[in-house]
Amino acid sequence: MEYPLRPPRSTPESRGAVPLNPRQERLRGMIIDRDVVVTTRAGRTVVLDVYRPENEAPAPAVIAWSPYGKHNPAPIGVIYPESGVRPDDIGELTTFEAPDPDYWVPFGYSIVIADIPGTWNATGPASFISPEEAEDYYDLIEWAGTQPWSNGKVGLSGVSYLTVSQWRVAELNPPHLAAINPWEGWSDTYREVARHGGIPETSFWPYIWERWGASRGPIEDLELETAEHPWFDDFWQSKASVMERITVPAWVVGSWSDQGLHSRGTLEGFRRLSSSQKWLDIHGRKKWGEYYLPANVERQRQFFDRFLKGEENGWEDRPPVLYEVRERYYVGETFGAESWPLPDTAYTPYFLGADGTMSTEAPRDEDAVEYDGRGSGLRSHRAEFEVRFTERTEIVGHAWAELQVSAPDAEDMDLFVGLFKKTADGEVVGFPYYAQFEDGPVAVGWLRVSHRELDPERSHPFLPVLAHQRALPMEKDGPTSVTIEILPSGTVFEAGESLVFVIQGRDIMDYPPAVYARHHETANRGRHLIHVGGAHASRLVLPVIGA
Repeated sequence: MEYPLRPPRSTPESRGAVPLNPRQERLRGMIIDRDVVVTTRAGRTVVLDVYRPENEAPAPAVIAWSPYGKHNPAPIGVIYPESGVRPDDIGELTTFEAPDPDYWVPFGYSIVIADIPGTWNATGPASFISPEEAEDYYDLIEWAGTQPWSNGKVGLSGVSYLTVSQWRVAELNPPHLAAINPWEGWSDTYREVARHGGIPETSFWPYIWERWGASRGPIEDLELETAEHPWFDDFWQSKASVMERITVPAWVVGSWSDQGLHSRGTLEGFRRLSSSQKWLDIHGRKKWGEYYLPANVERQRQFFDRFLKGEENGWEDRPPVLYEVRERYYVGETFGAESWPLPDTAYTPYFLGADGTMSTEAPRDEDAVEYDGRGSGLRSHRAEFEVRFTERTEIVGHAWAELQVSAPDAEDMDLFVGLFKKTADGEVVGFPYYAQFEDGPVAVGWLRVSHRELDPERSHPFLPVLAHQRALPMEKDGPTSVTIEILPSGTVFEAGESLVFVIQGRDIMDYPPAVYARHHETANRGRHLIHVGGAHASRLVLPVIGA
């Protein structure tokens, strides 16, 4: 696909890199080949650092494909102090979101850290999450699988972009690719990052494309493309993964806590994979902290030992799905299951009432709850509905809301929804959110009402998926019916505890000046009405386990 290009706004030198200097070093039992240049079939280059065992015995390669700079070990705990990464969990060679060579090489692995084409000292032009980039990655995998120091098996590792790129290249099924470990990564750039529910994301997305863009040559102009493609078209399809093409063994790790970035795409990635050997772990904690947690690094090695070294180590004895049910911040219990979504899920409707309660029975009389669509955060600027559980209730999986809404003073409206947990004493329980925060909601969702049309091919009974193909005007003679996807979550509510459903006209959480999923360009003005009861009943549908 032809992508528009622009000059980079930062150079390698301005971001702490130096010109190419190919060399070999020896350190702590490792041979380190610096600034190795691999040319792809398209004539672009990838620039690598390869960390391999000093005894030069053939070793499987684990690749981290990154736009963040292999030259610059980036202590996540310094960049993001609340990331949950402990200083002792990573070594001085650890680059941003990539595996630590000091851990892996002594166990007989070669670690390949790659600067993607067009970034840093690699020649391009650079394109991001594109089919062309995936082909370059394919060529690197085949290069790594045929080197004298390789045993012919290649695995992929890393968080975020380093996972998004795993999805893309695994679609192509390179012959030497033997296993992937996607750890928190979106799979649909439009729906999961750039346009939540059709509402433009104005914080993380503009920030991250600048972080990717250190280069000596032209790079893809993601800013222009985002402005020129407001609907899901061929451009955005080129930035979405086709999971059904992936057949390689995969251990997928996702979370309830990275909503608005990776939670949805990671779980959808697992569900749609065609791999006959696939496993899923879902936690409720911070993604970077969990990736580098020593116990989880041991699990990563067990997985790769099985599929890159052929060791019979009992990996396949674990359940296909392990999921955490959260009680509160960093407190929860892990369970096993045979599939995702969980097979014993009862999708249970809770009808909204004008008195701010929710019930499994719909109110008989029609009414409406009104709030100010400007959404300043005041209680008058949101609608709240609460259900108090009379027995222990586990909510695990995909939720959604079916609402009847109107905006008398506007032509369109943006809806921001959230689920919260309250103790029996009325205290709001906070959870990890967006990898940094500790007082987040149970789950969130978004919708621009003009984008409400569902895609019948992508949607499932448990997952409404928006088509994003055209603008639909709001109804003139009555409420407009909308369905809002609420991102997957896993939380337990004891008897006496409550779930609160919030609807408002601005982002559910407000953490200035931090970078996270935010939406400043809303269509809102004037009053918003949520219609309830009678012929215009609104409801929240929750995934109740073992009901």
